[in-house]
Amino acid sequence: MNGAAASSAGSPLEWRFSQVFGERTAGEEVQEVDIISAIEFDKSGDHLATGDRGGRVVLFERTDTKDRGGSRRDAEQMDYAVKHPEFRYKTEFQSHEPEFDYLKSLEIEEKINKIRWCQPANGALFLLSTNDKTIKYWKVQEKKIKKISEMNIDPSKAFGDNRPSPSSPPQLLPNGVHDYLSKDFSFPPGGIPSLRLPMVVTSQETSLVARCRRVYAHAHDYHINSISNSSDGETFISADDLRVNLWNLEISNQSFNIVDVKPTNMEDLTEVITSAEFHPIHCNMLAYSSSKGSIRLIDMRQSALCDSHTKLFEEPEAPGSRSFFTEIIASISDIKFSRDGRYILSRDYMTLKLWDINMDSGPVASYQVHEHLRPKLCDLYENDSIFDKFECCVSGDGLRVATGSYSNLFRVFGASKGSTEAATLEASKNPTRRQIQTPARPSRSMTSMIRRGSESPGAENGNANDFTNKLLHMAWHPTESSIACAAANSLYMYYA
Repeated sequence: MNGAAASSAGSPLEWRFSQVFGERTAGEEVQEVDIISAIEFDKSGDHLATGDRGGRVVLFERTDTKDRGGSRRDAEQMDYAVKHPEFRYKTEFQSHEPEFDYLKSLEIEEKINKIRWCQPANGALFLLSTNDKTIKYWKVQEKKIKKISEMNIDPSKAFGDNRPSPSSPPQLLPNGVHDYLSKDFSFPPGGIPSLRLPMVVTSQETSLVARCRRVYAHAHDYHINSISNSSDGETFISADDLRVNLWNLEISNQSFNIVDVKPTNMEDLTEVITSAEFHPIHCNMLAYSSSKGSIRLIDMRQSALCDSHTKLFEEPEAPGSRSFFTEIIASISDIKFSRDGRYILSRDYMTLKLWDINMDSGPVASYQVHEHLRPKLCDLYENDSIFDKFECCVSGDGLRVATGSYSNLFRVFGASKGSTEAATLEASKNPTRRQIQTPARPSRSMTSMIRRGSESPGAENGNANDFTNKLLHMAWHPTESSIACAAANSLYMYYA
């Protein structure tokens, strides 16, 4: 760890509002189709994509310029440029439409479940988007609009006696014919017999065009919950409740099933797949989580069908703690690898856990997010809030993790050893309005388990959490301390 990283890890970050897109006015009613359902930065951090419940994908691009060369600019100006990325709206397109499966009498929503960026090429952007059943591969590129600027016309026949004077400046055309331009040009009776092709065509404007390159369909019987790109740039996986399929980007009519947890008798089903992610460096490794709170790491080099895992990560259940809600709140809603692939971050309903892939005895750190809601589990079950699927994200340097909560709050924790950083922020223009300091509780076990942030993120307001406003989706910039998060139809961005 270098000096800057060590300093950054040692002191809590001060988060500030950066931008908001689609901000709601007071009392404005949000349309269901406008609610954001997916967020993803590309690897460079220069582009951001969001998907919504209406099947649309919206792209944003970075506009602030950073000095990437060796010139020594003003240090303060340089620091601001690095810490305060600015984005602007780039384009949007309709990715999915509502469908109806006549064989199963099933309506398929257009809602975008996940978005993943692929390798860019020749100035074009590529990305994958999926709804419950169908994955699409999109290419977004600038196209030049061509217009006819000059026509090859014989002036003696086109203009007759109304030709401009010889003093008019002639223009030499490719075929050697002088095209005398005139404001009072009119076509003679009977048309222009001397009009010949080719005409002179110029490119005057550019327009962004999104084109669907491939459609990967009919491979999942259940709802797709995850897609993830391989580091080889050629393959990706898609996961539903019972299967994980491996695809080649160039082949859309077939996939290879690598994980299948479907029992012979569906009455014997005890757990389902909730999330799957490729290792960021090794293209042969991937991890998937389950509704029982376990994470399985698999190696595709071991066998074609990866029903047996390489490593199993799960926290042993405390004796005497089992209740009706135990399995529901243990279900993992999201997993993310750290950028170096050493750690896996997982989010269940109550906690955020950090796992070392070299240590399967238990998480190296556990962060309490919803512990204050434990007395309200019955109410949460009645209104279905207990089934909300919160996403998580980890910073590019691996020093911090973040996840969302209710009342449009999100929480940021320090992930480095010995860090006590735990901040509660609100998705608004004043993110620190509800911020409280939550000191870490010392570990009571001999393991390296660290439990932090056990205070209620809404306790300082003296009121209950607003379960209708939930911050489910968020993404961390790959190289900088910048977070994008979705509050209903609004996209908020913060920097530290």
